[in-house]
Amino acid sequence: MNARLHAFSGALHSALFRIQSAFINRDTGIDTTTPSAIHSNRKHRGEVFIVGAGPGDAELLTLKAHRLLQTADVVLFDWLVSQSVLDCIPRHISKEFVGKRCGKHSMPQTMICQRLVELGLEGKRVVRLKGGDPAIFARTSEETMALHSAGIKFAIVPGITAASGASAYTGIPLTDRRFAQSVKFMTAQFQNPEKQADWTAIANSAKHETTVIYMGLKRLQQLSEKLIDEGIDSGLPVAVIENACCPEQQVVTGTITTIYQRVLDAVVAGPALVIIGEVVAARQAVSADLMNESTISQ
Repeated sequence: MNARLHAFSGALHSALFRIQSAFINRDTGIDTTTPSAIHSNRKHRGEVFIVGAGPGDAELLTLKAHRLLQTADVVLFDWLVSQSVLDCIPRHISKEFVGKRCGKHSMPQTMICQRLVELGLEGKRVVRLKGGDPAIFARTSEETMALHSAGIKFAIVPGITAASGASAYTGIPLTDRRFAQSVKFMTAQFQNPEKQADWTAIANSAKHETTVIYMGLKRLQQLSEKLIDEGIDSGLPVAVIENACCPEQQVVTGTITTIYQRVLDAVVAGPALVIIGEVVAARQAVSADLMNESTISQ
């Protein structure tokens, strides 16, 4: 009788596990039903820290981010994480590149989610290192959804976003009581009409609002033309910042009508941030030698 009860209990447990795995698979597209995954599910699950690496300078890491990099089993990093930040990771800690970049060979987001779940099920302490801040255009929600569905604990550690870093290192304020009482963060989207920005509203508010465009370099010409078509002031200042907060930082300034050609002449390749607004003309004379003075211990 006990043997039959034990067999029934085991079969019921297996059925419930298959049902649970099916729901996880449906929500995340991640396979948790393979033999290795089933075996891992029975072990102690690991933990994942989604960490903002900041905009480039390793000294802009938070203390928490730096500590986690010293204690991880493995670090998964994207292409926006600078070499100075990677140099802060001890040599014995495994590092995996999982970068995504427009027009370049990259790892699909589903595979990144899959890898995070795999490492978590193996009981690893994982740092998922993202350039800038995880809350701004970093697709963090897709990764946290996959982790939650797999029953893996995670935490999010903020970082300095590229706009704040670029503002500090170039001296271009994001807001200024004379010109801009608000700031808008956006990405340049043209392929899907339903996801396009409200260009009319941006053009109308440009005199009193700063617009910061992430990942906008490849679409700079389209962006300028859209705003001109919507009646924006053709003399409105624009700045394009390449490699913000890094020693090779380059700043190109112009107006809505001239910025595209100036960026071509300067051979800007990216990564780059675009700042549109009167604040560009209010640029402060930051001393670059002071900003680049590094004392962080490797």
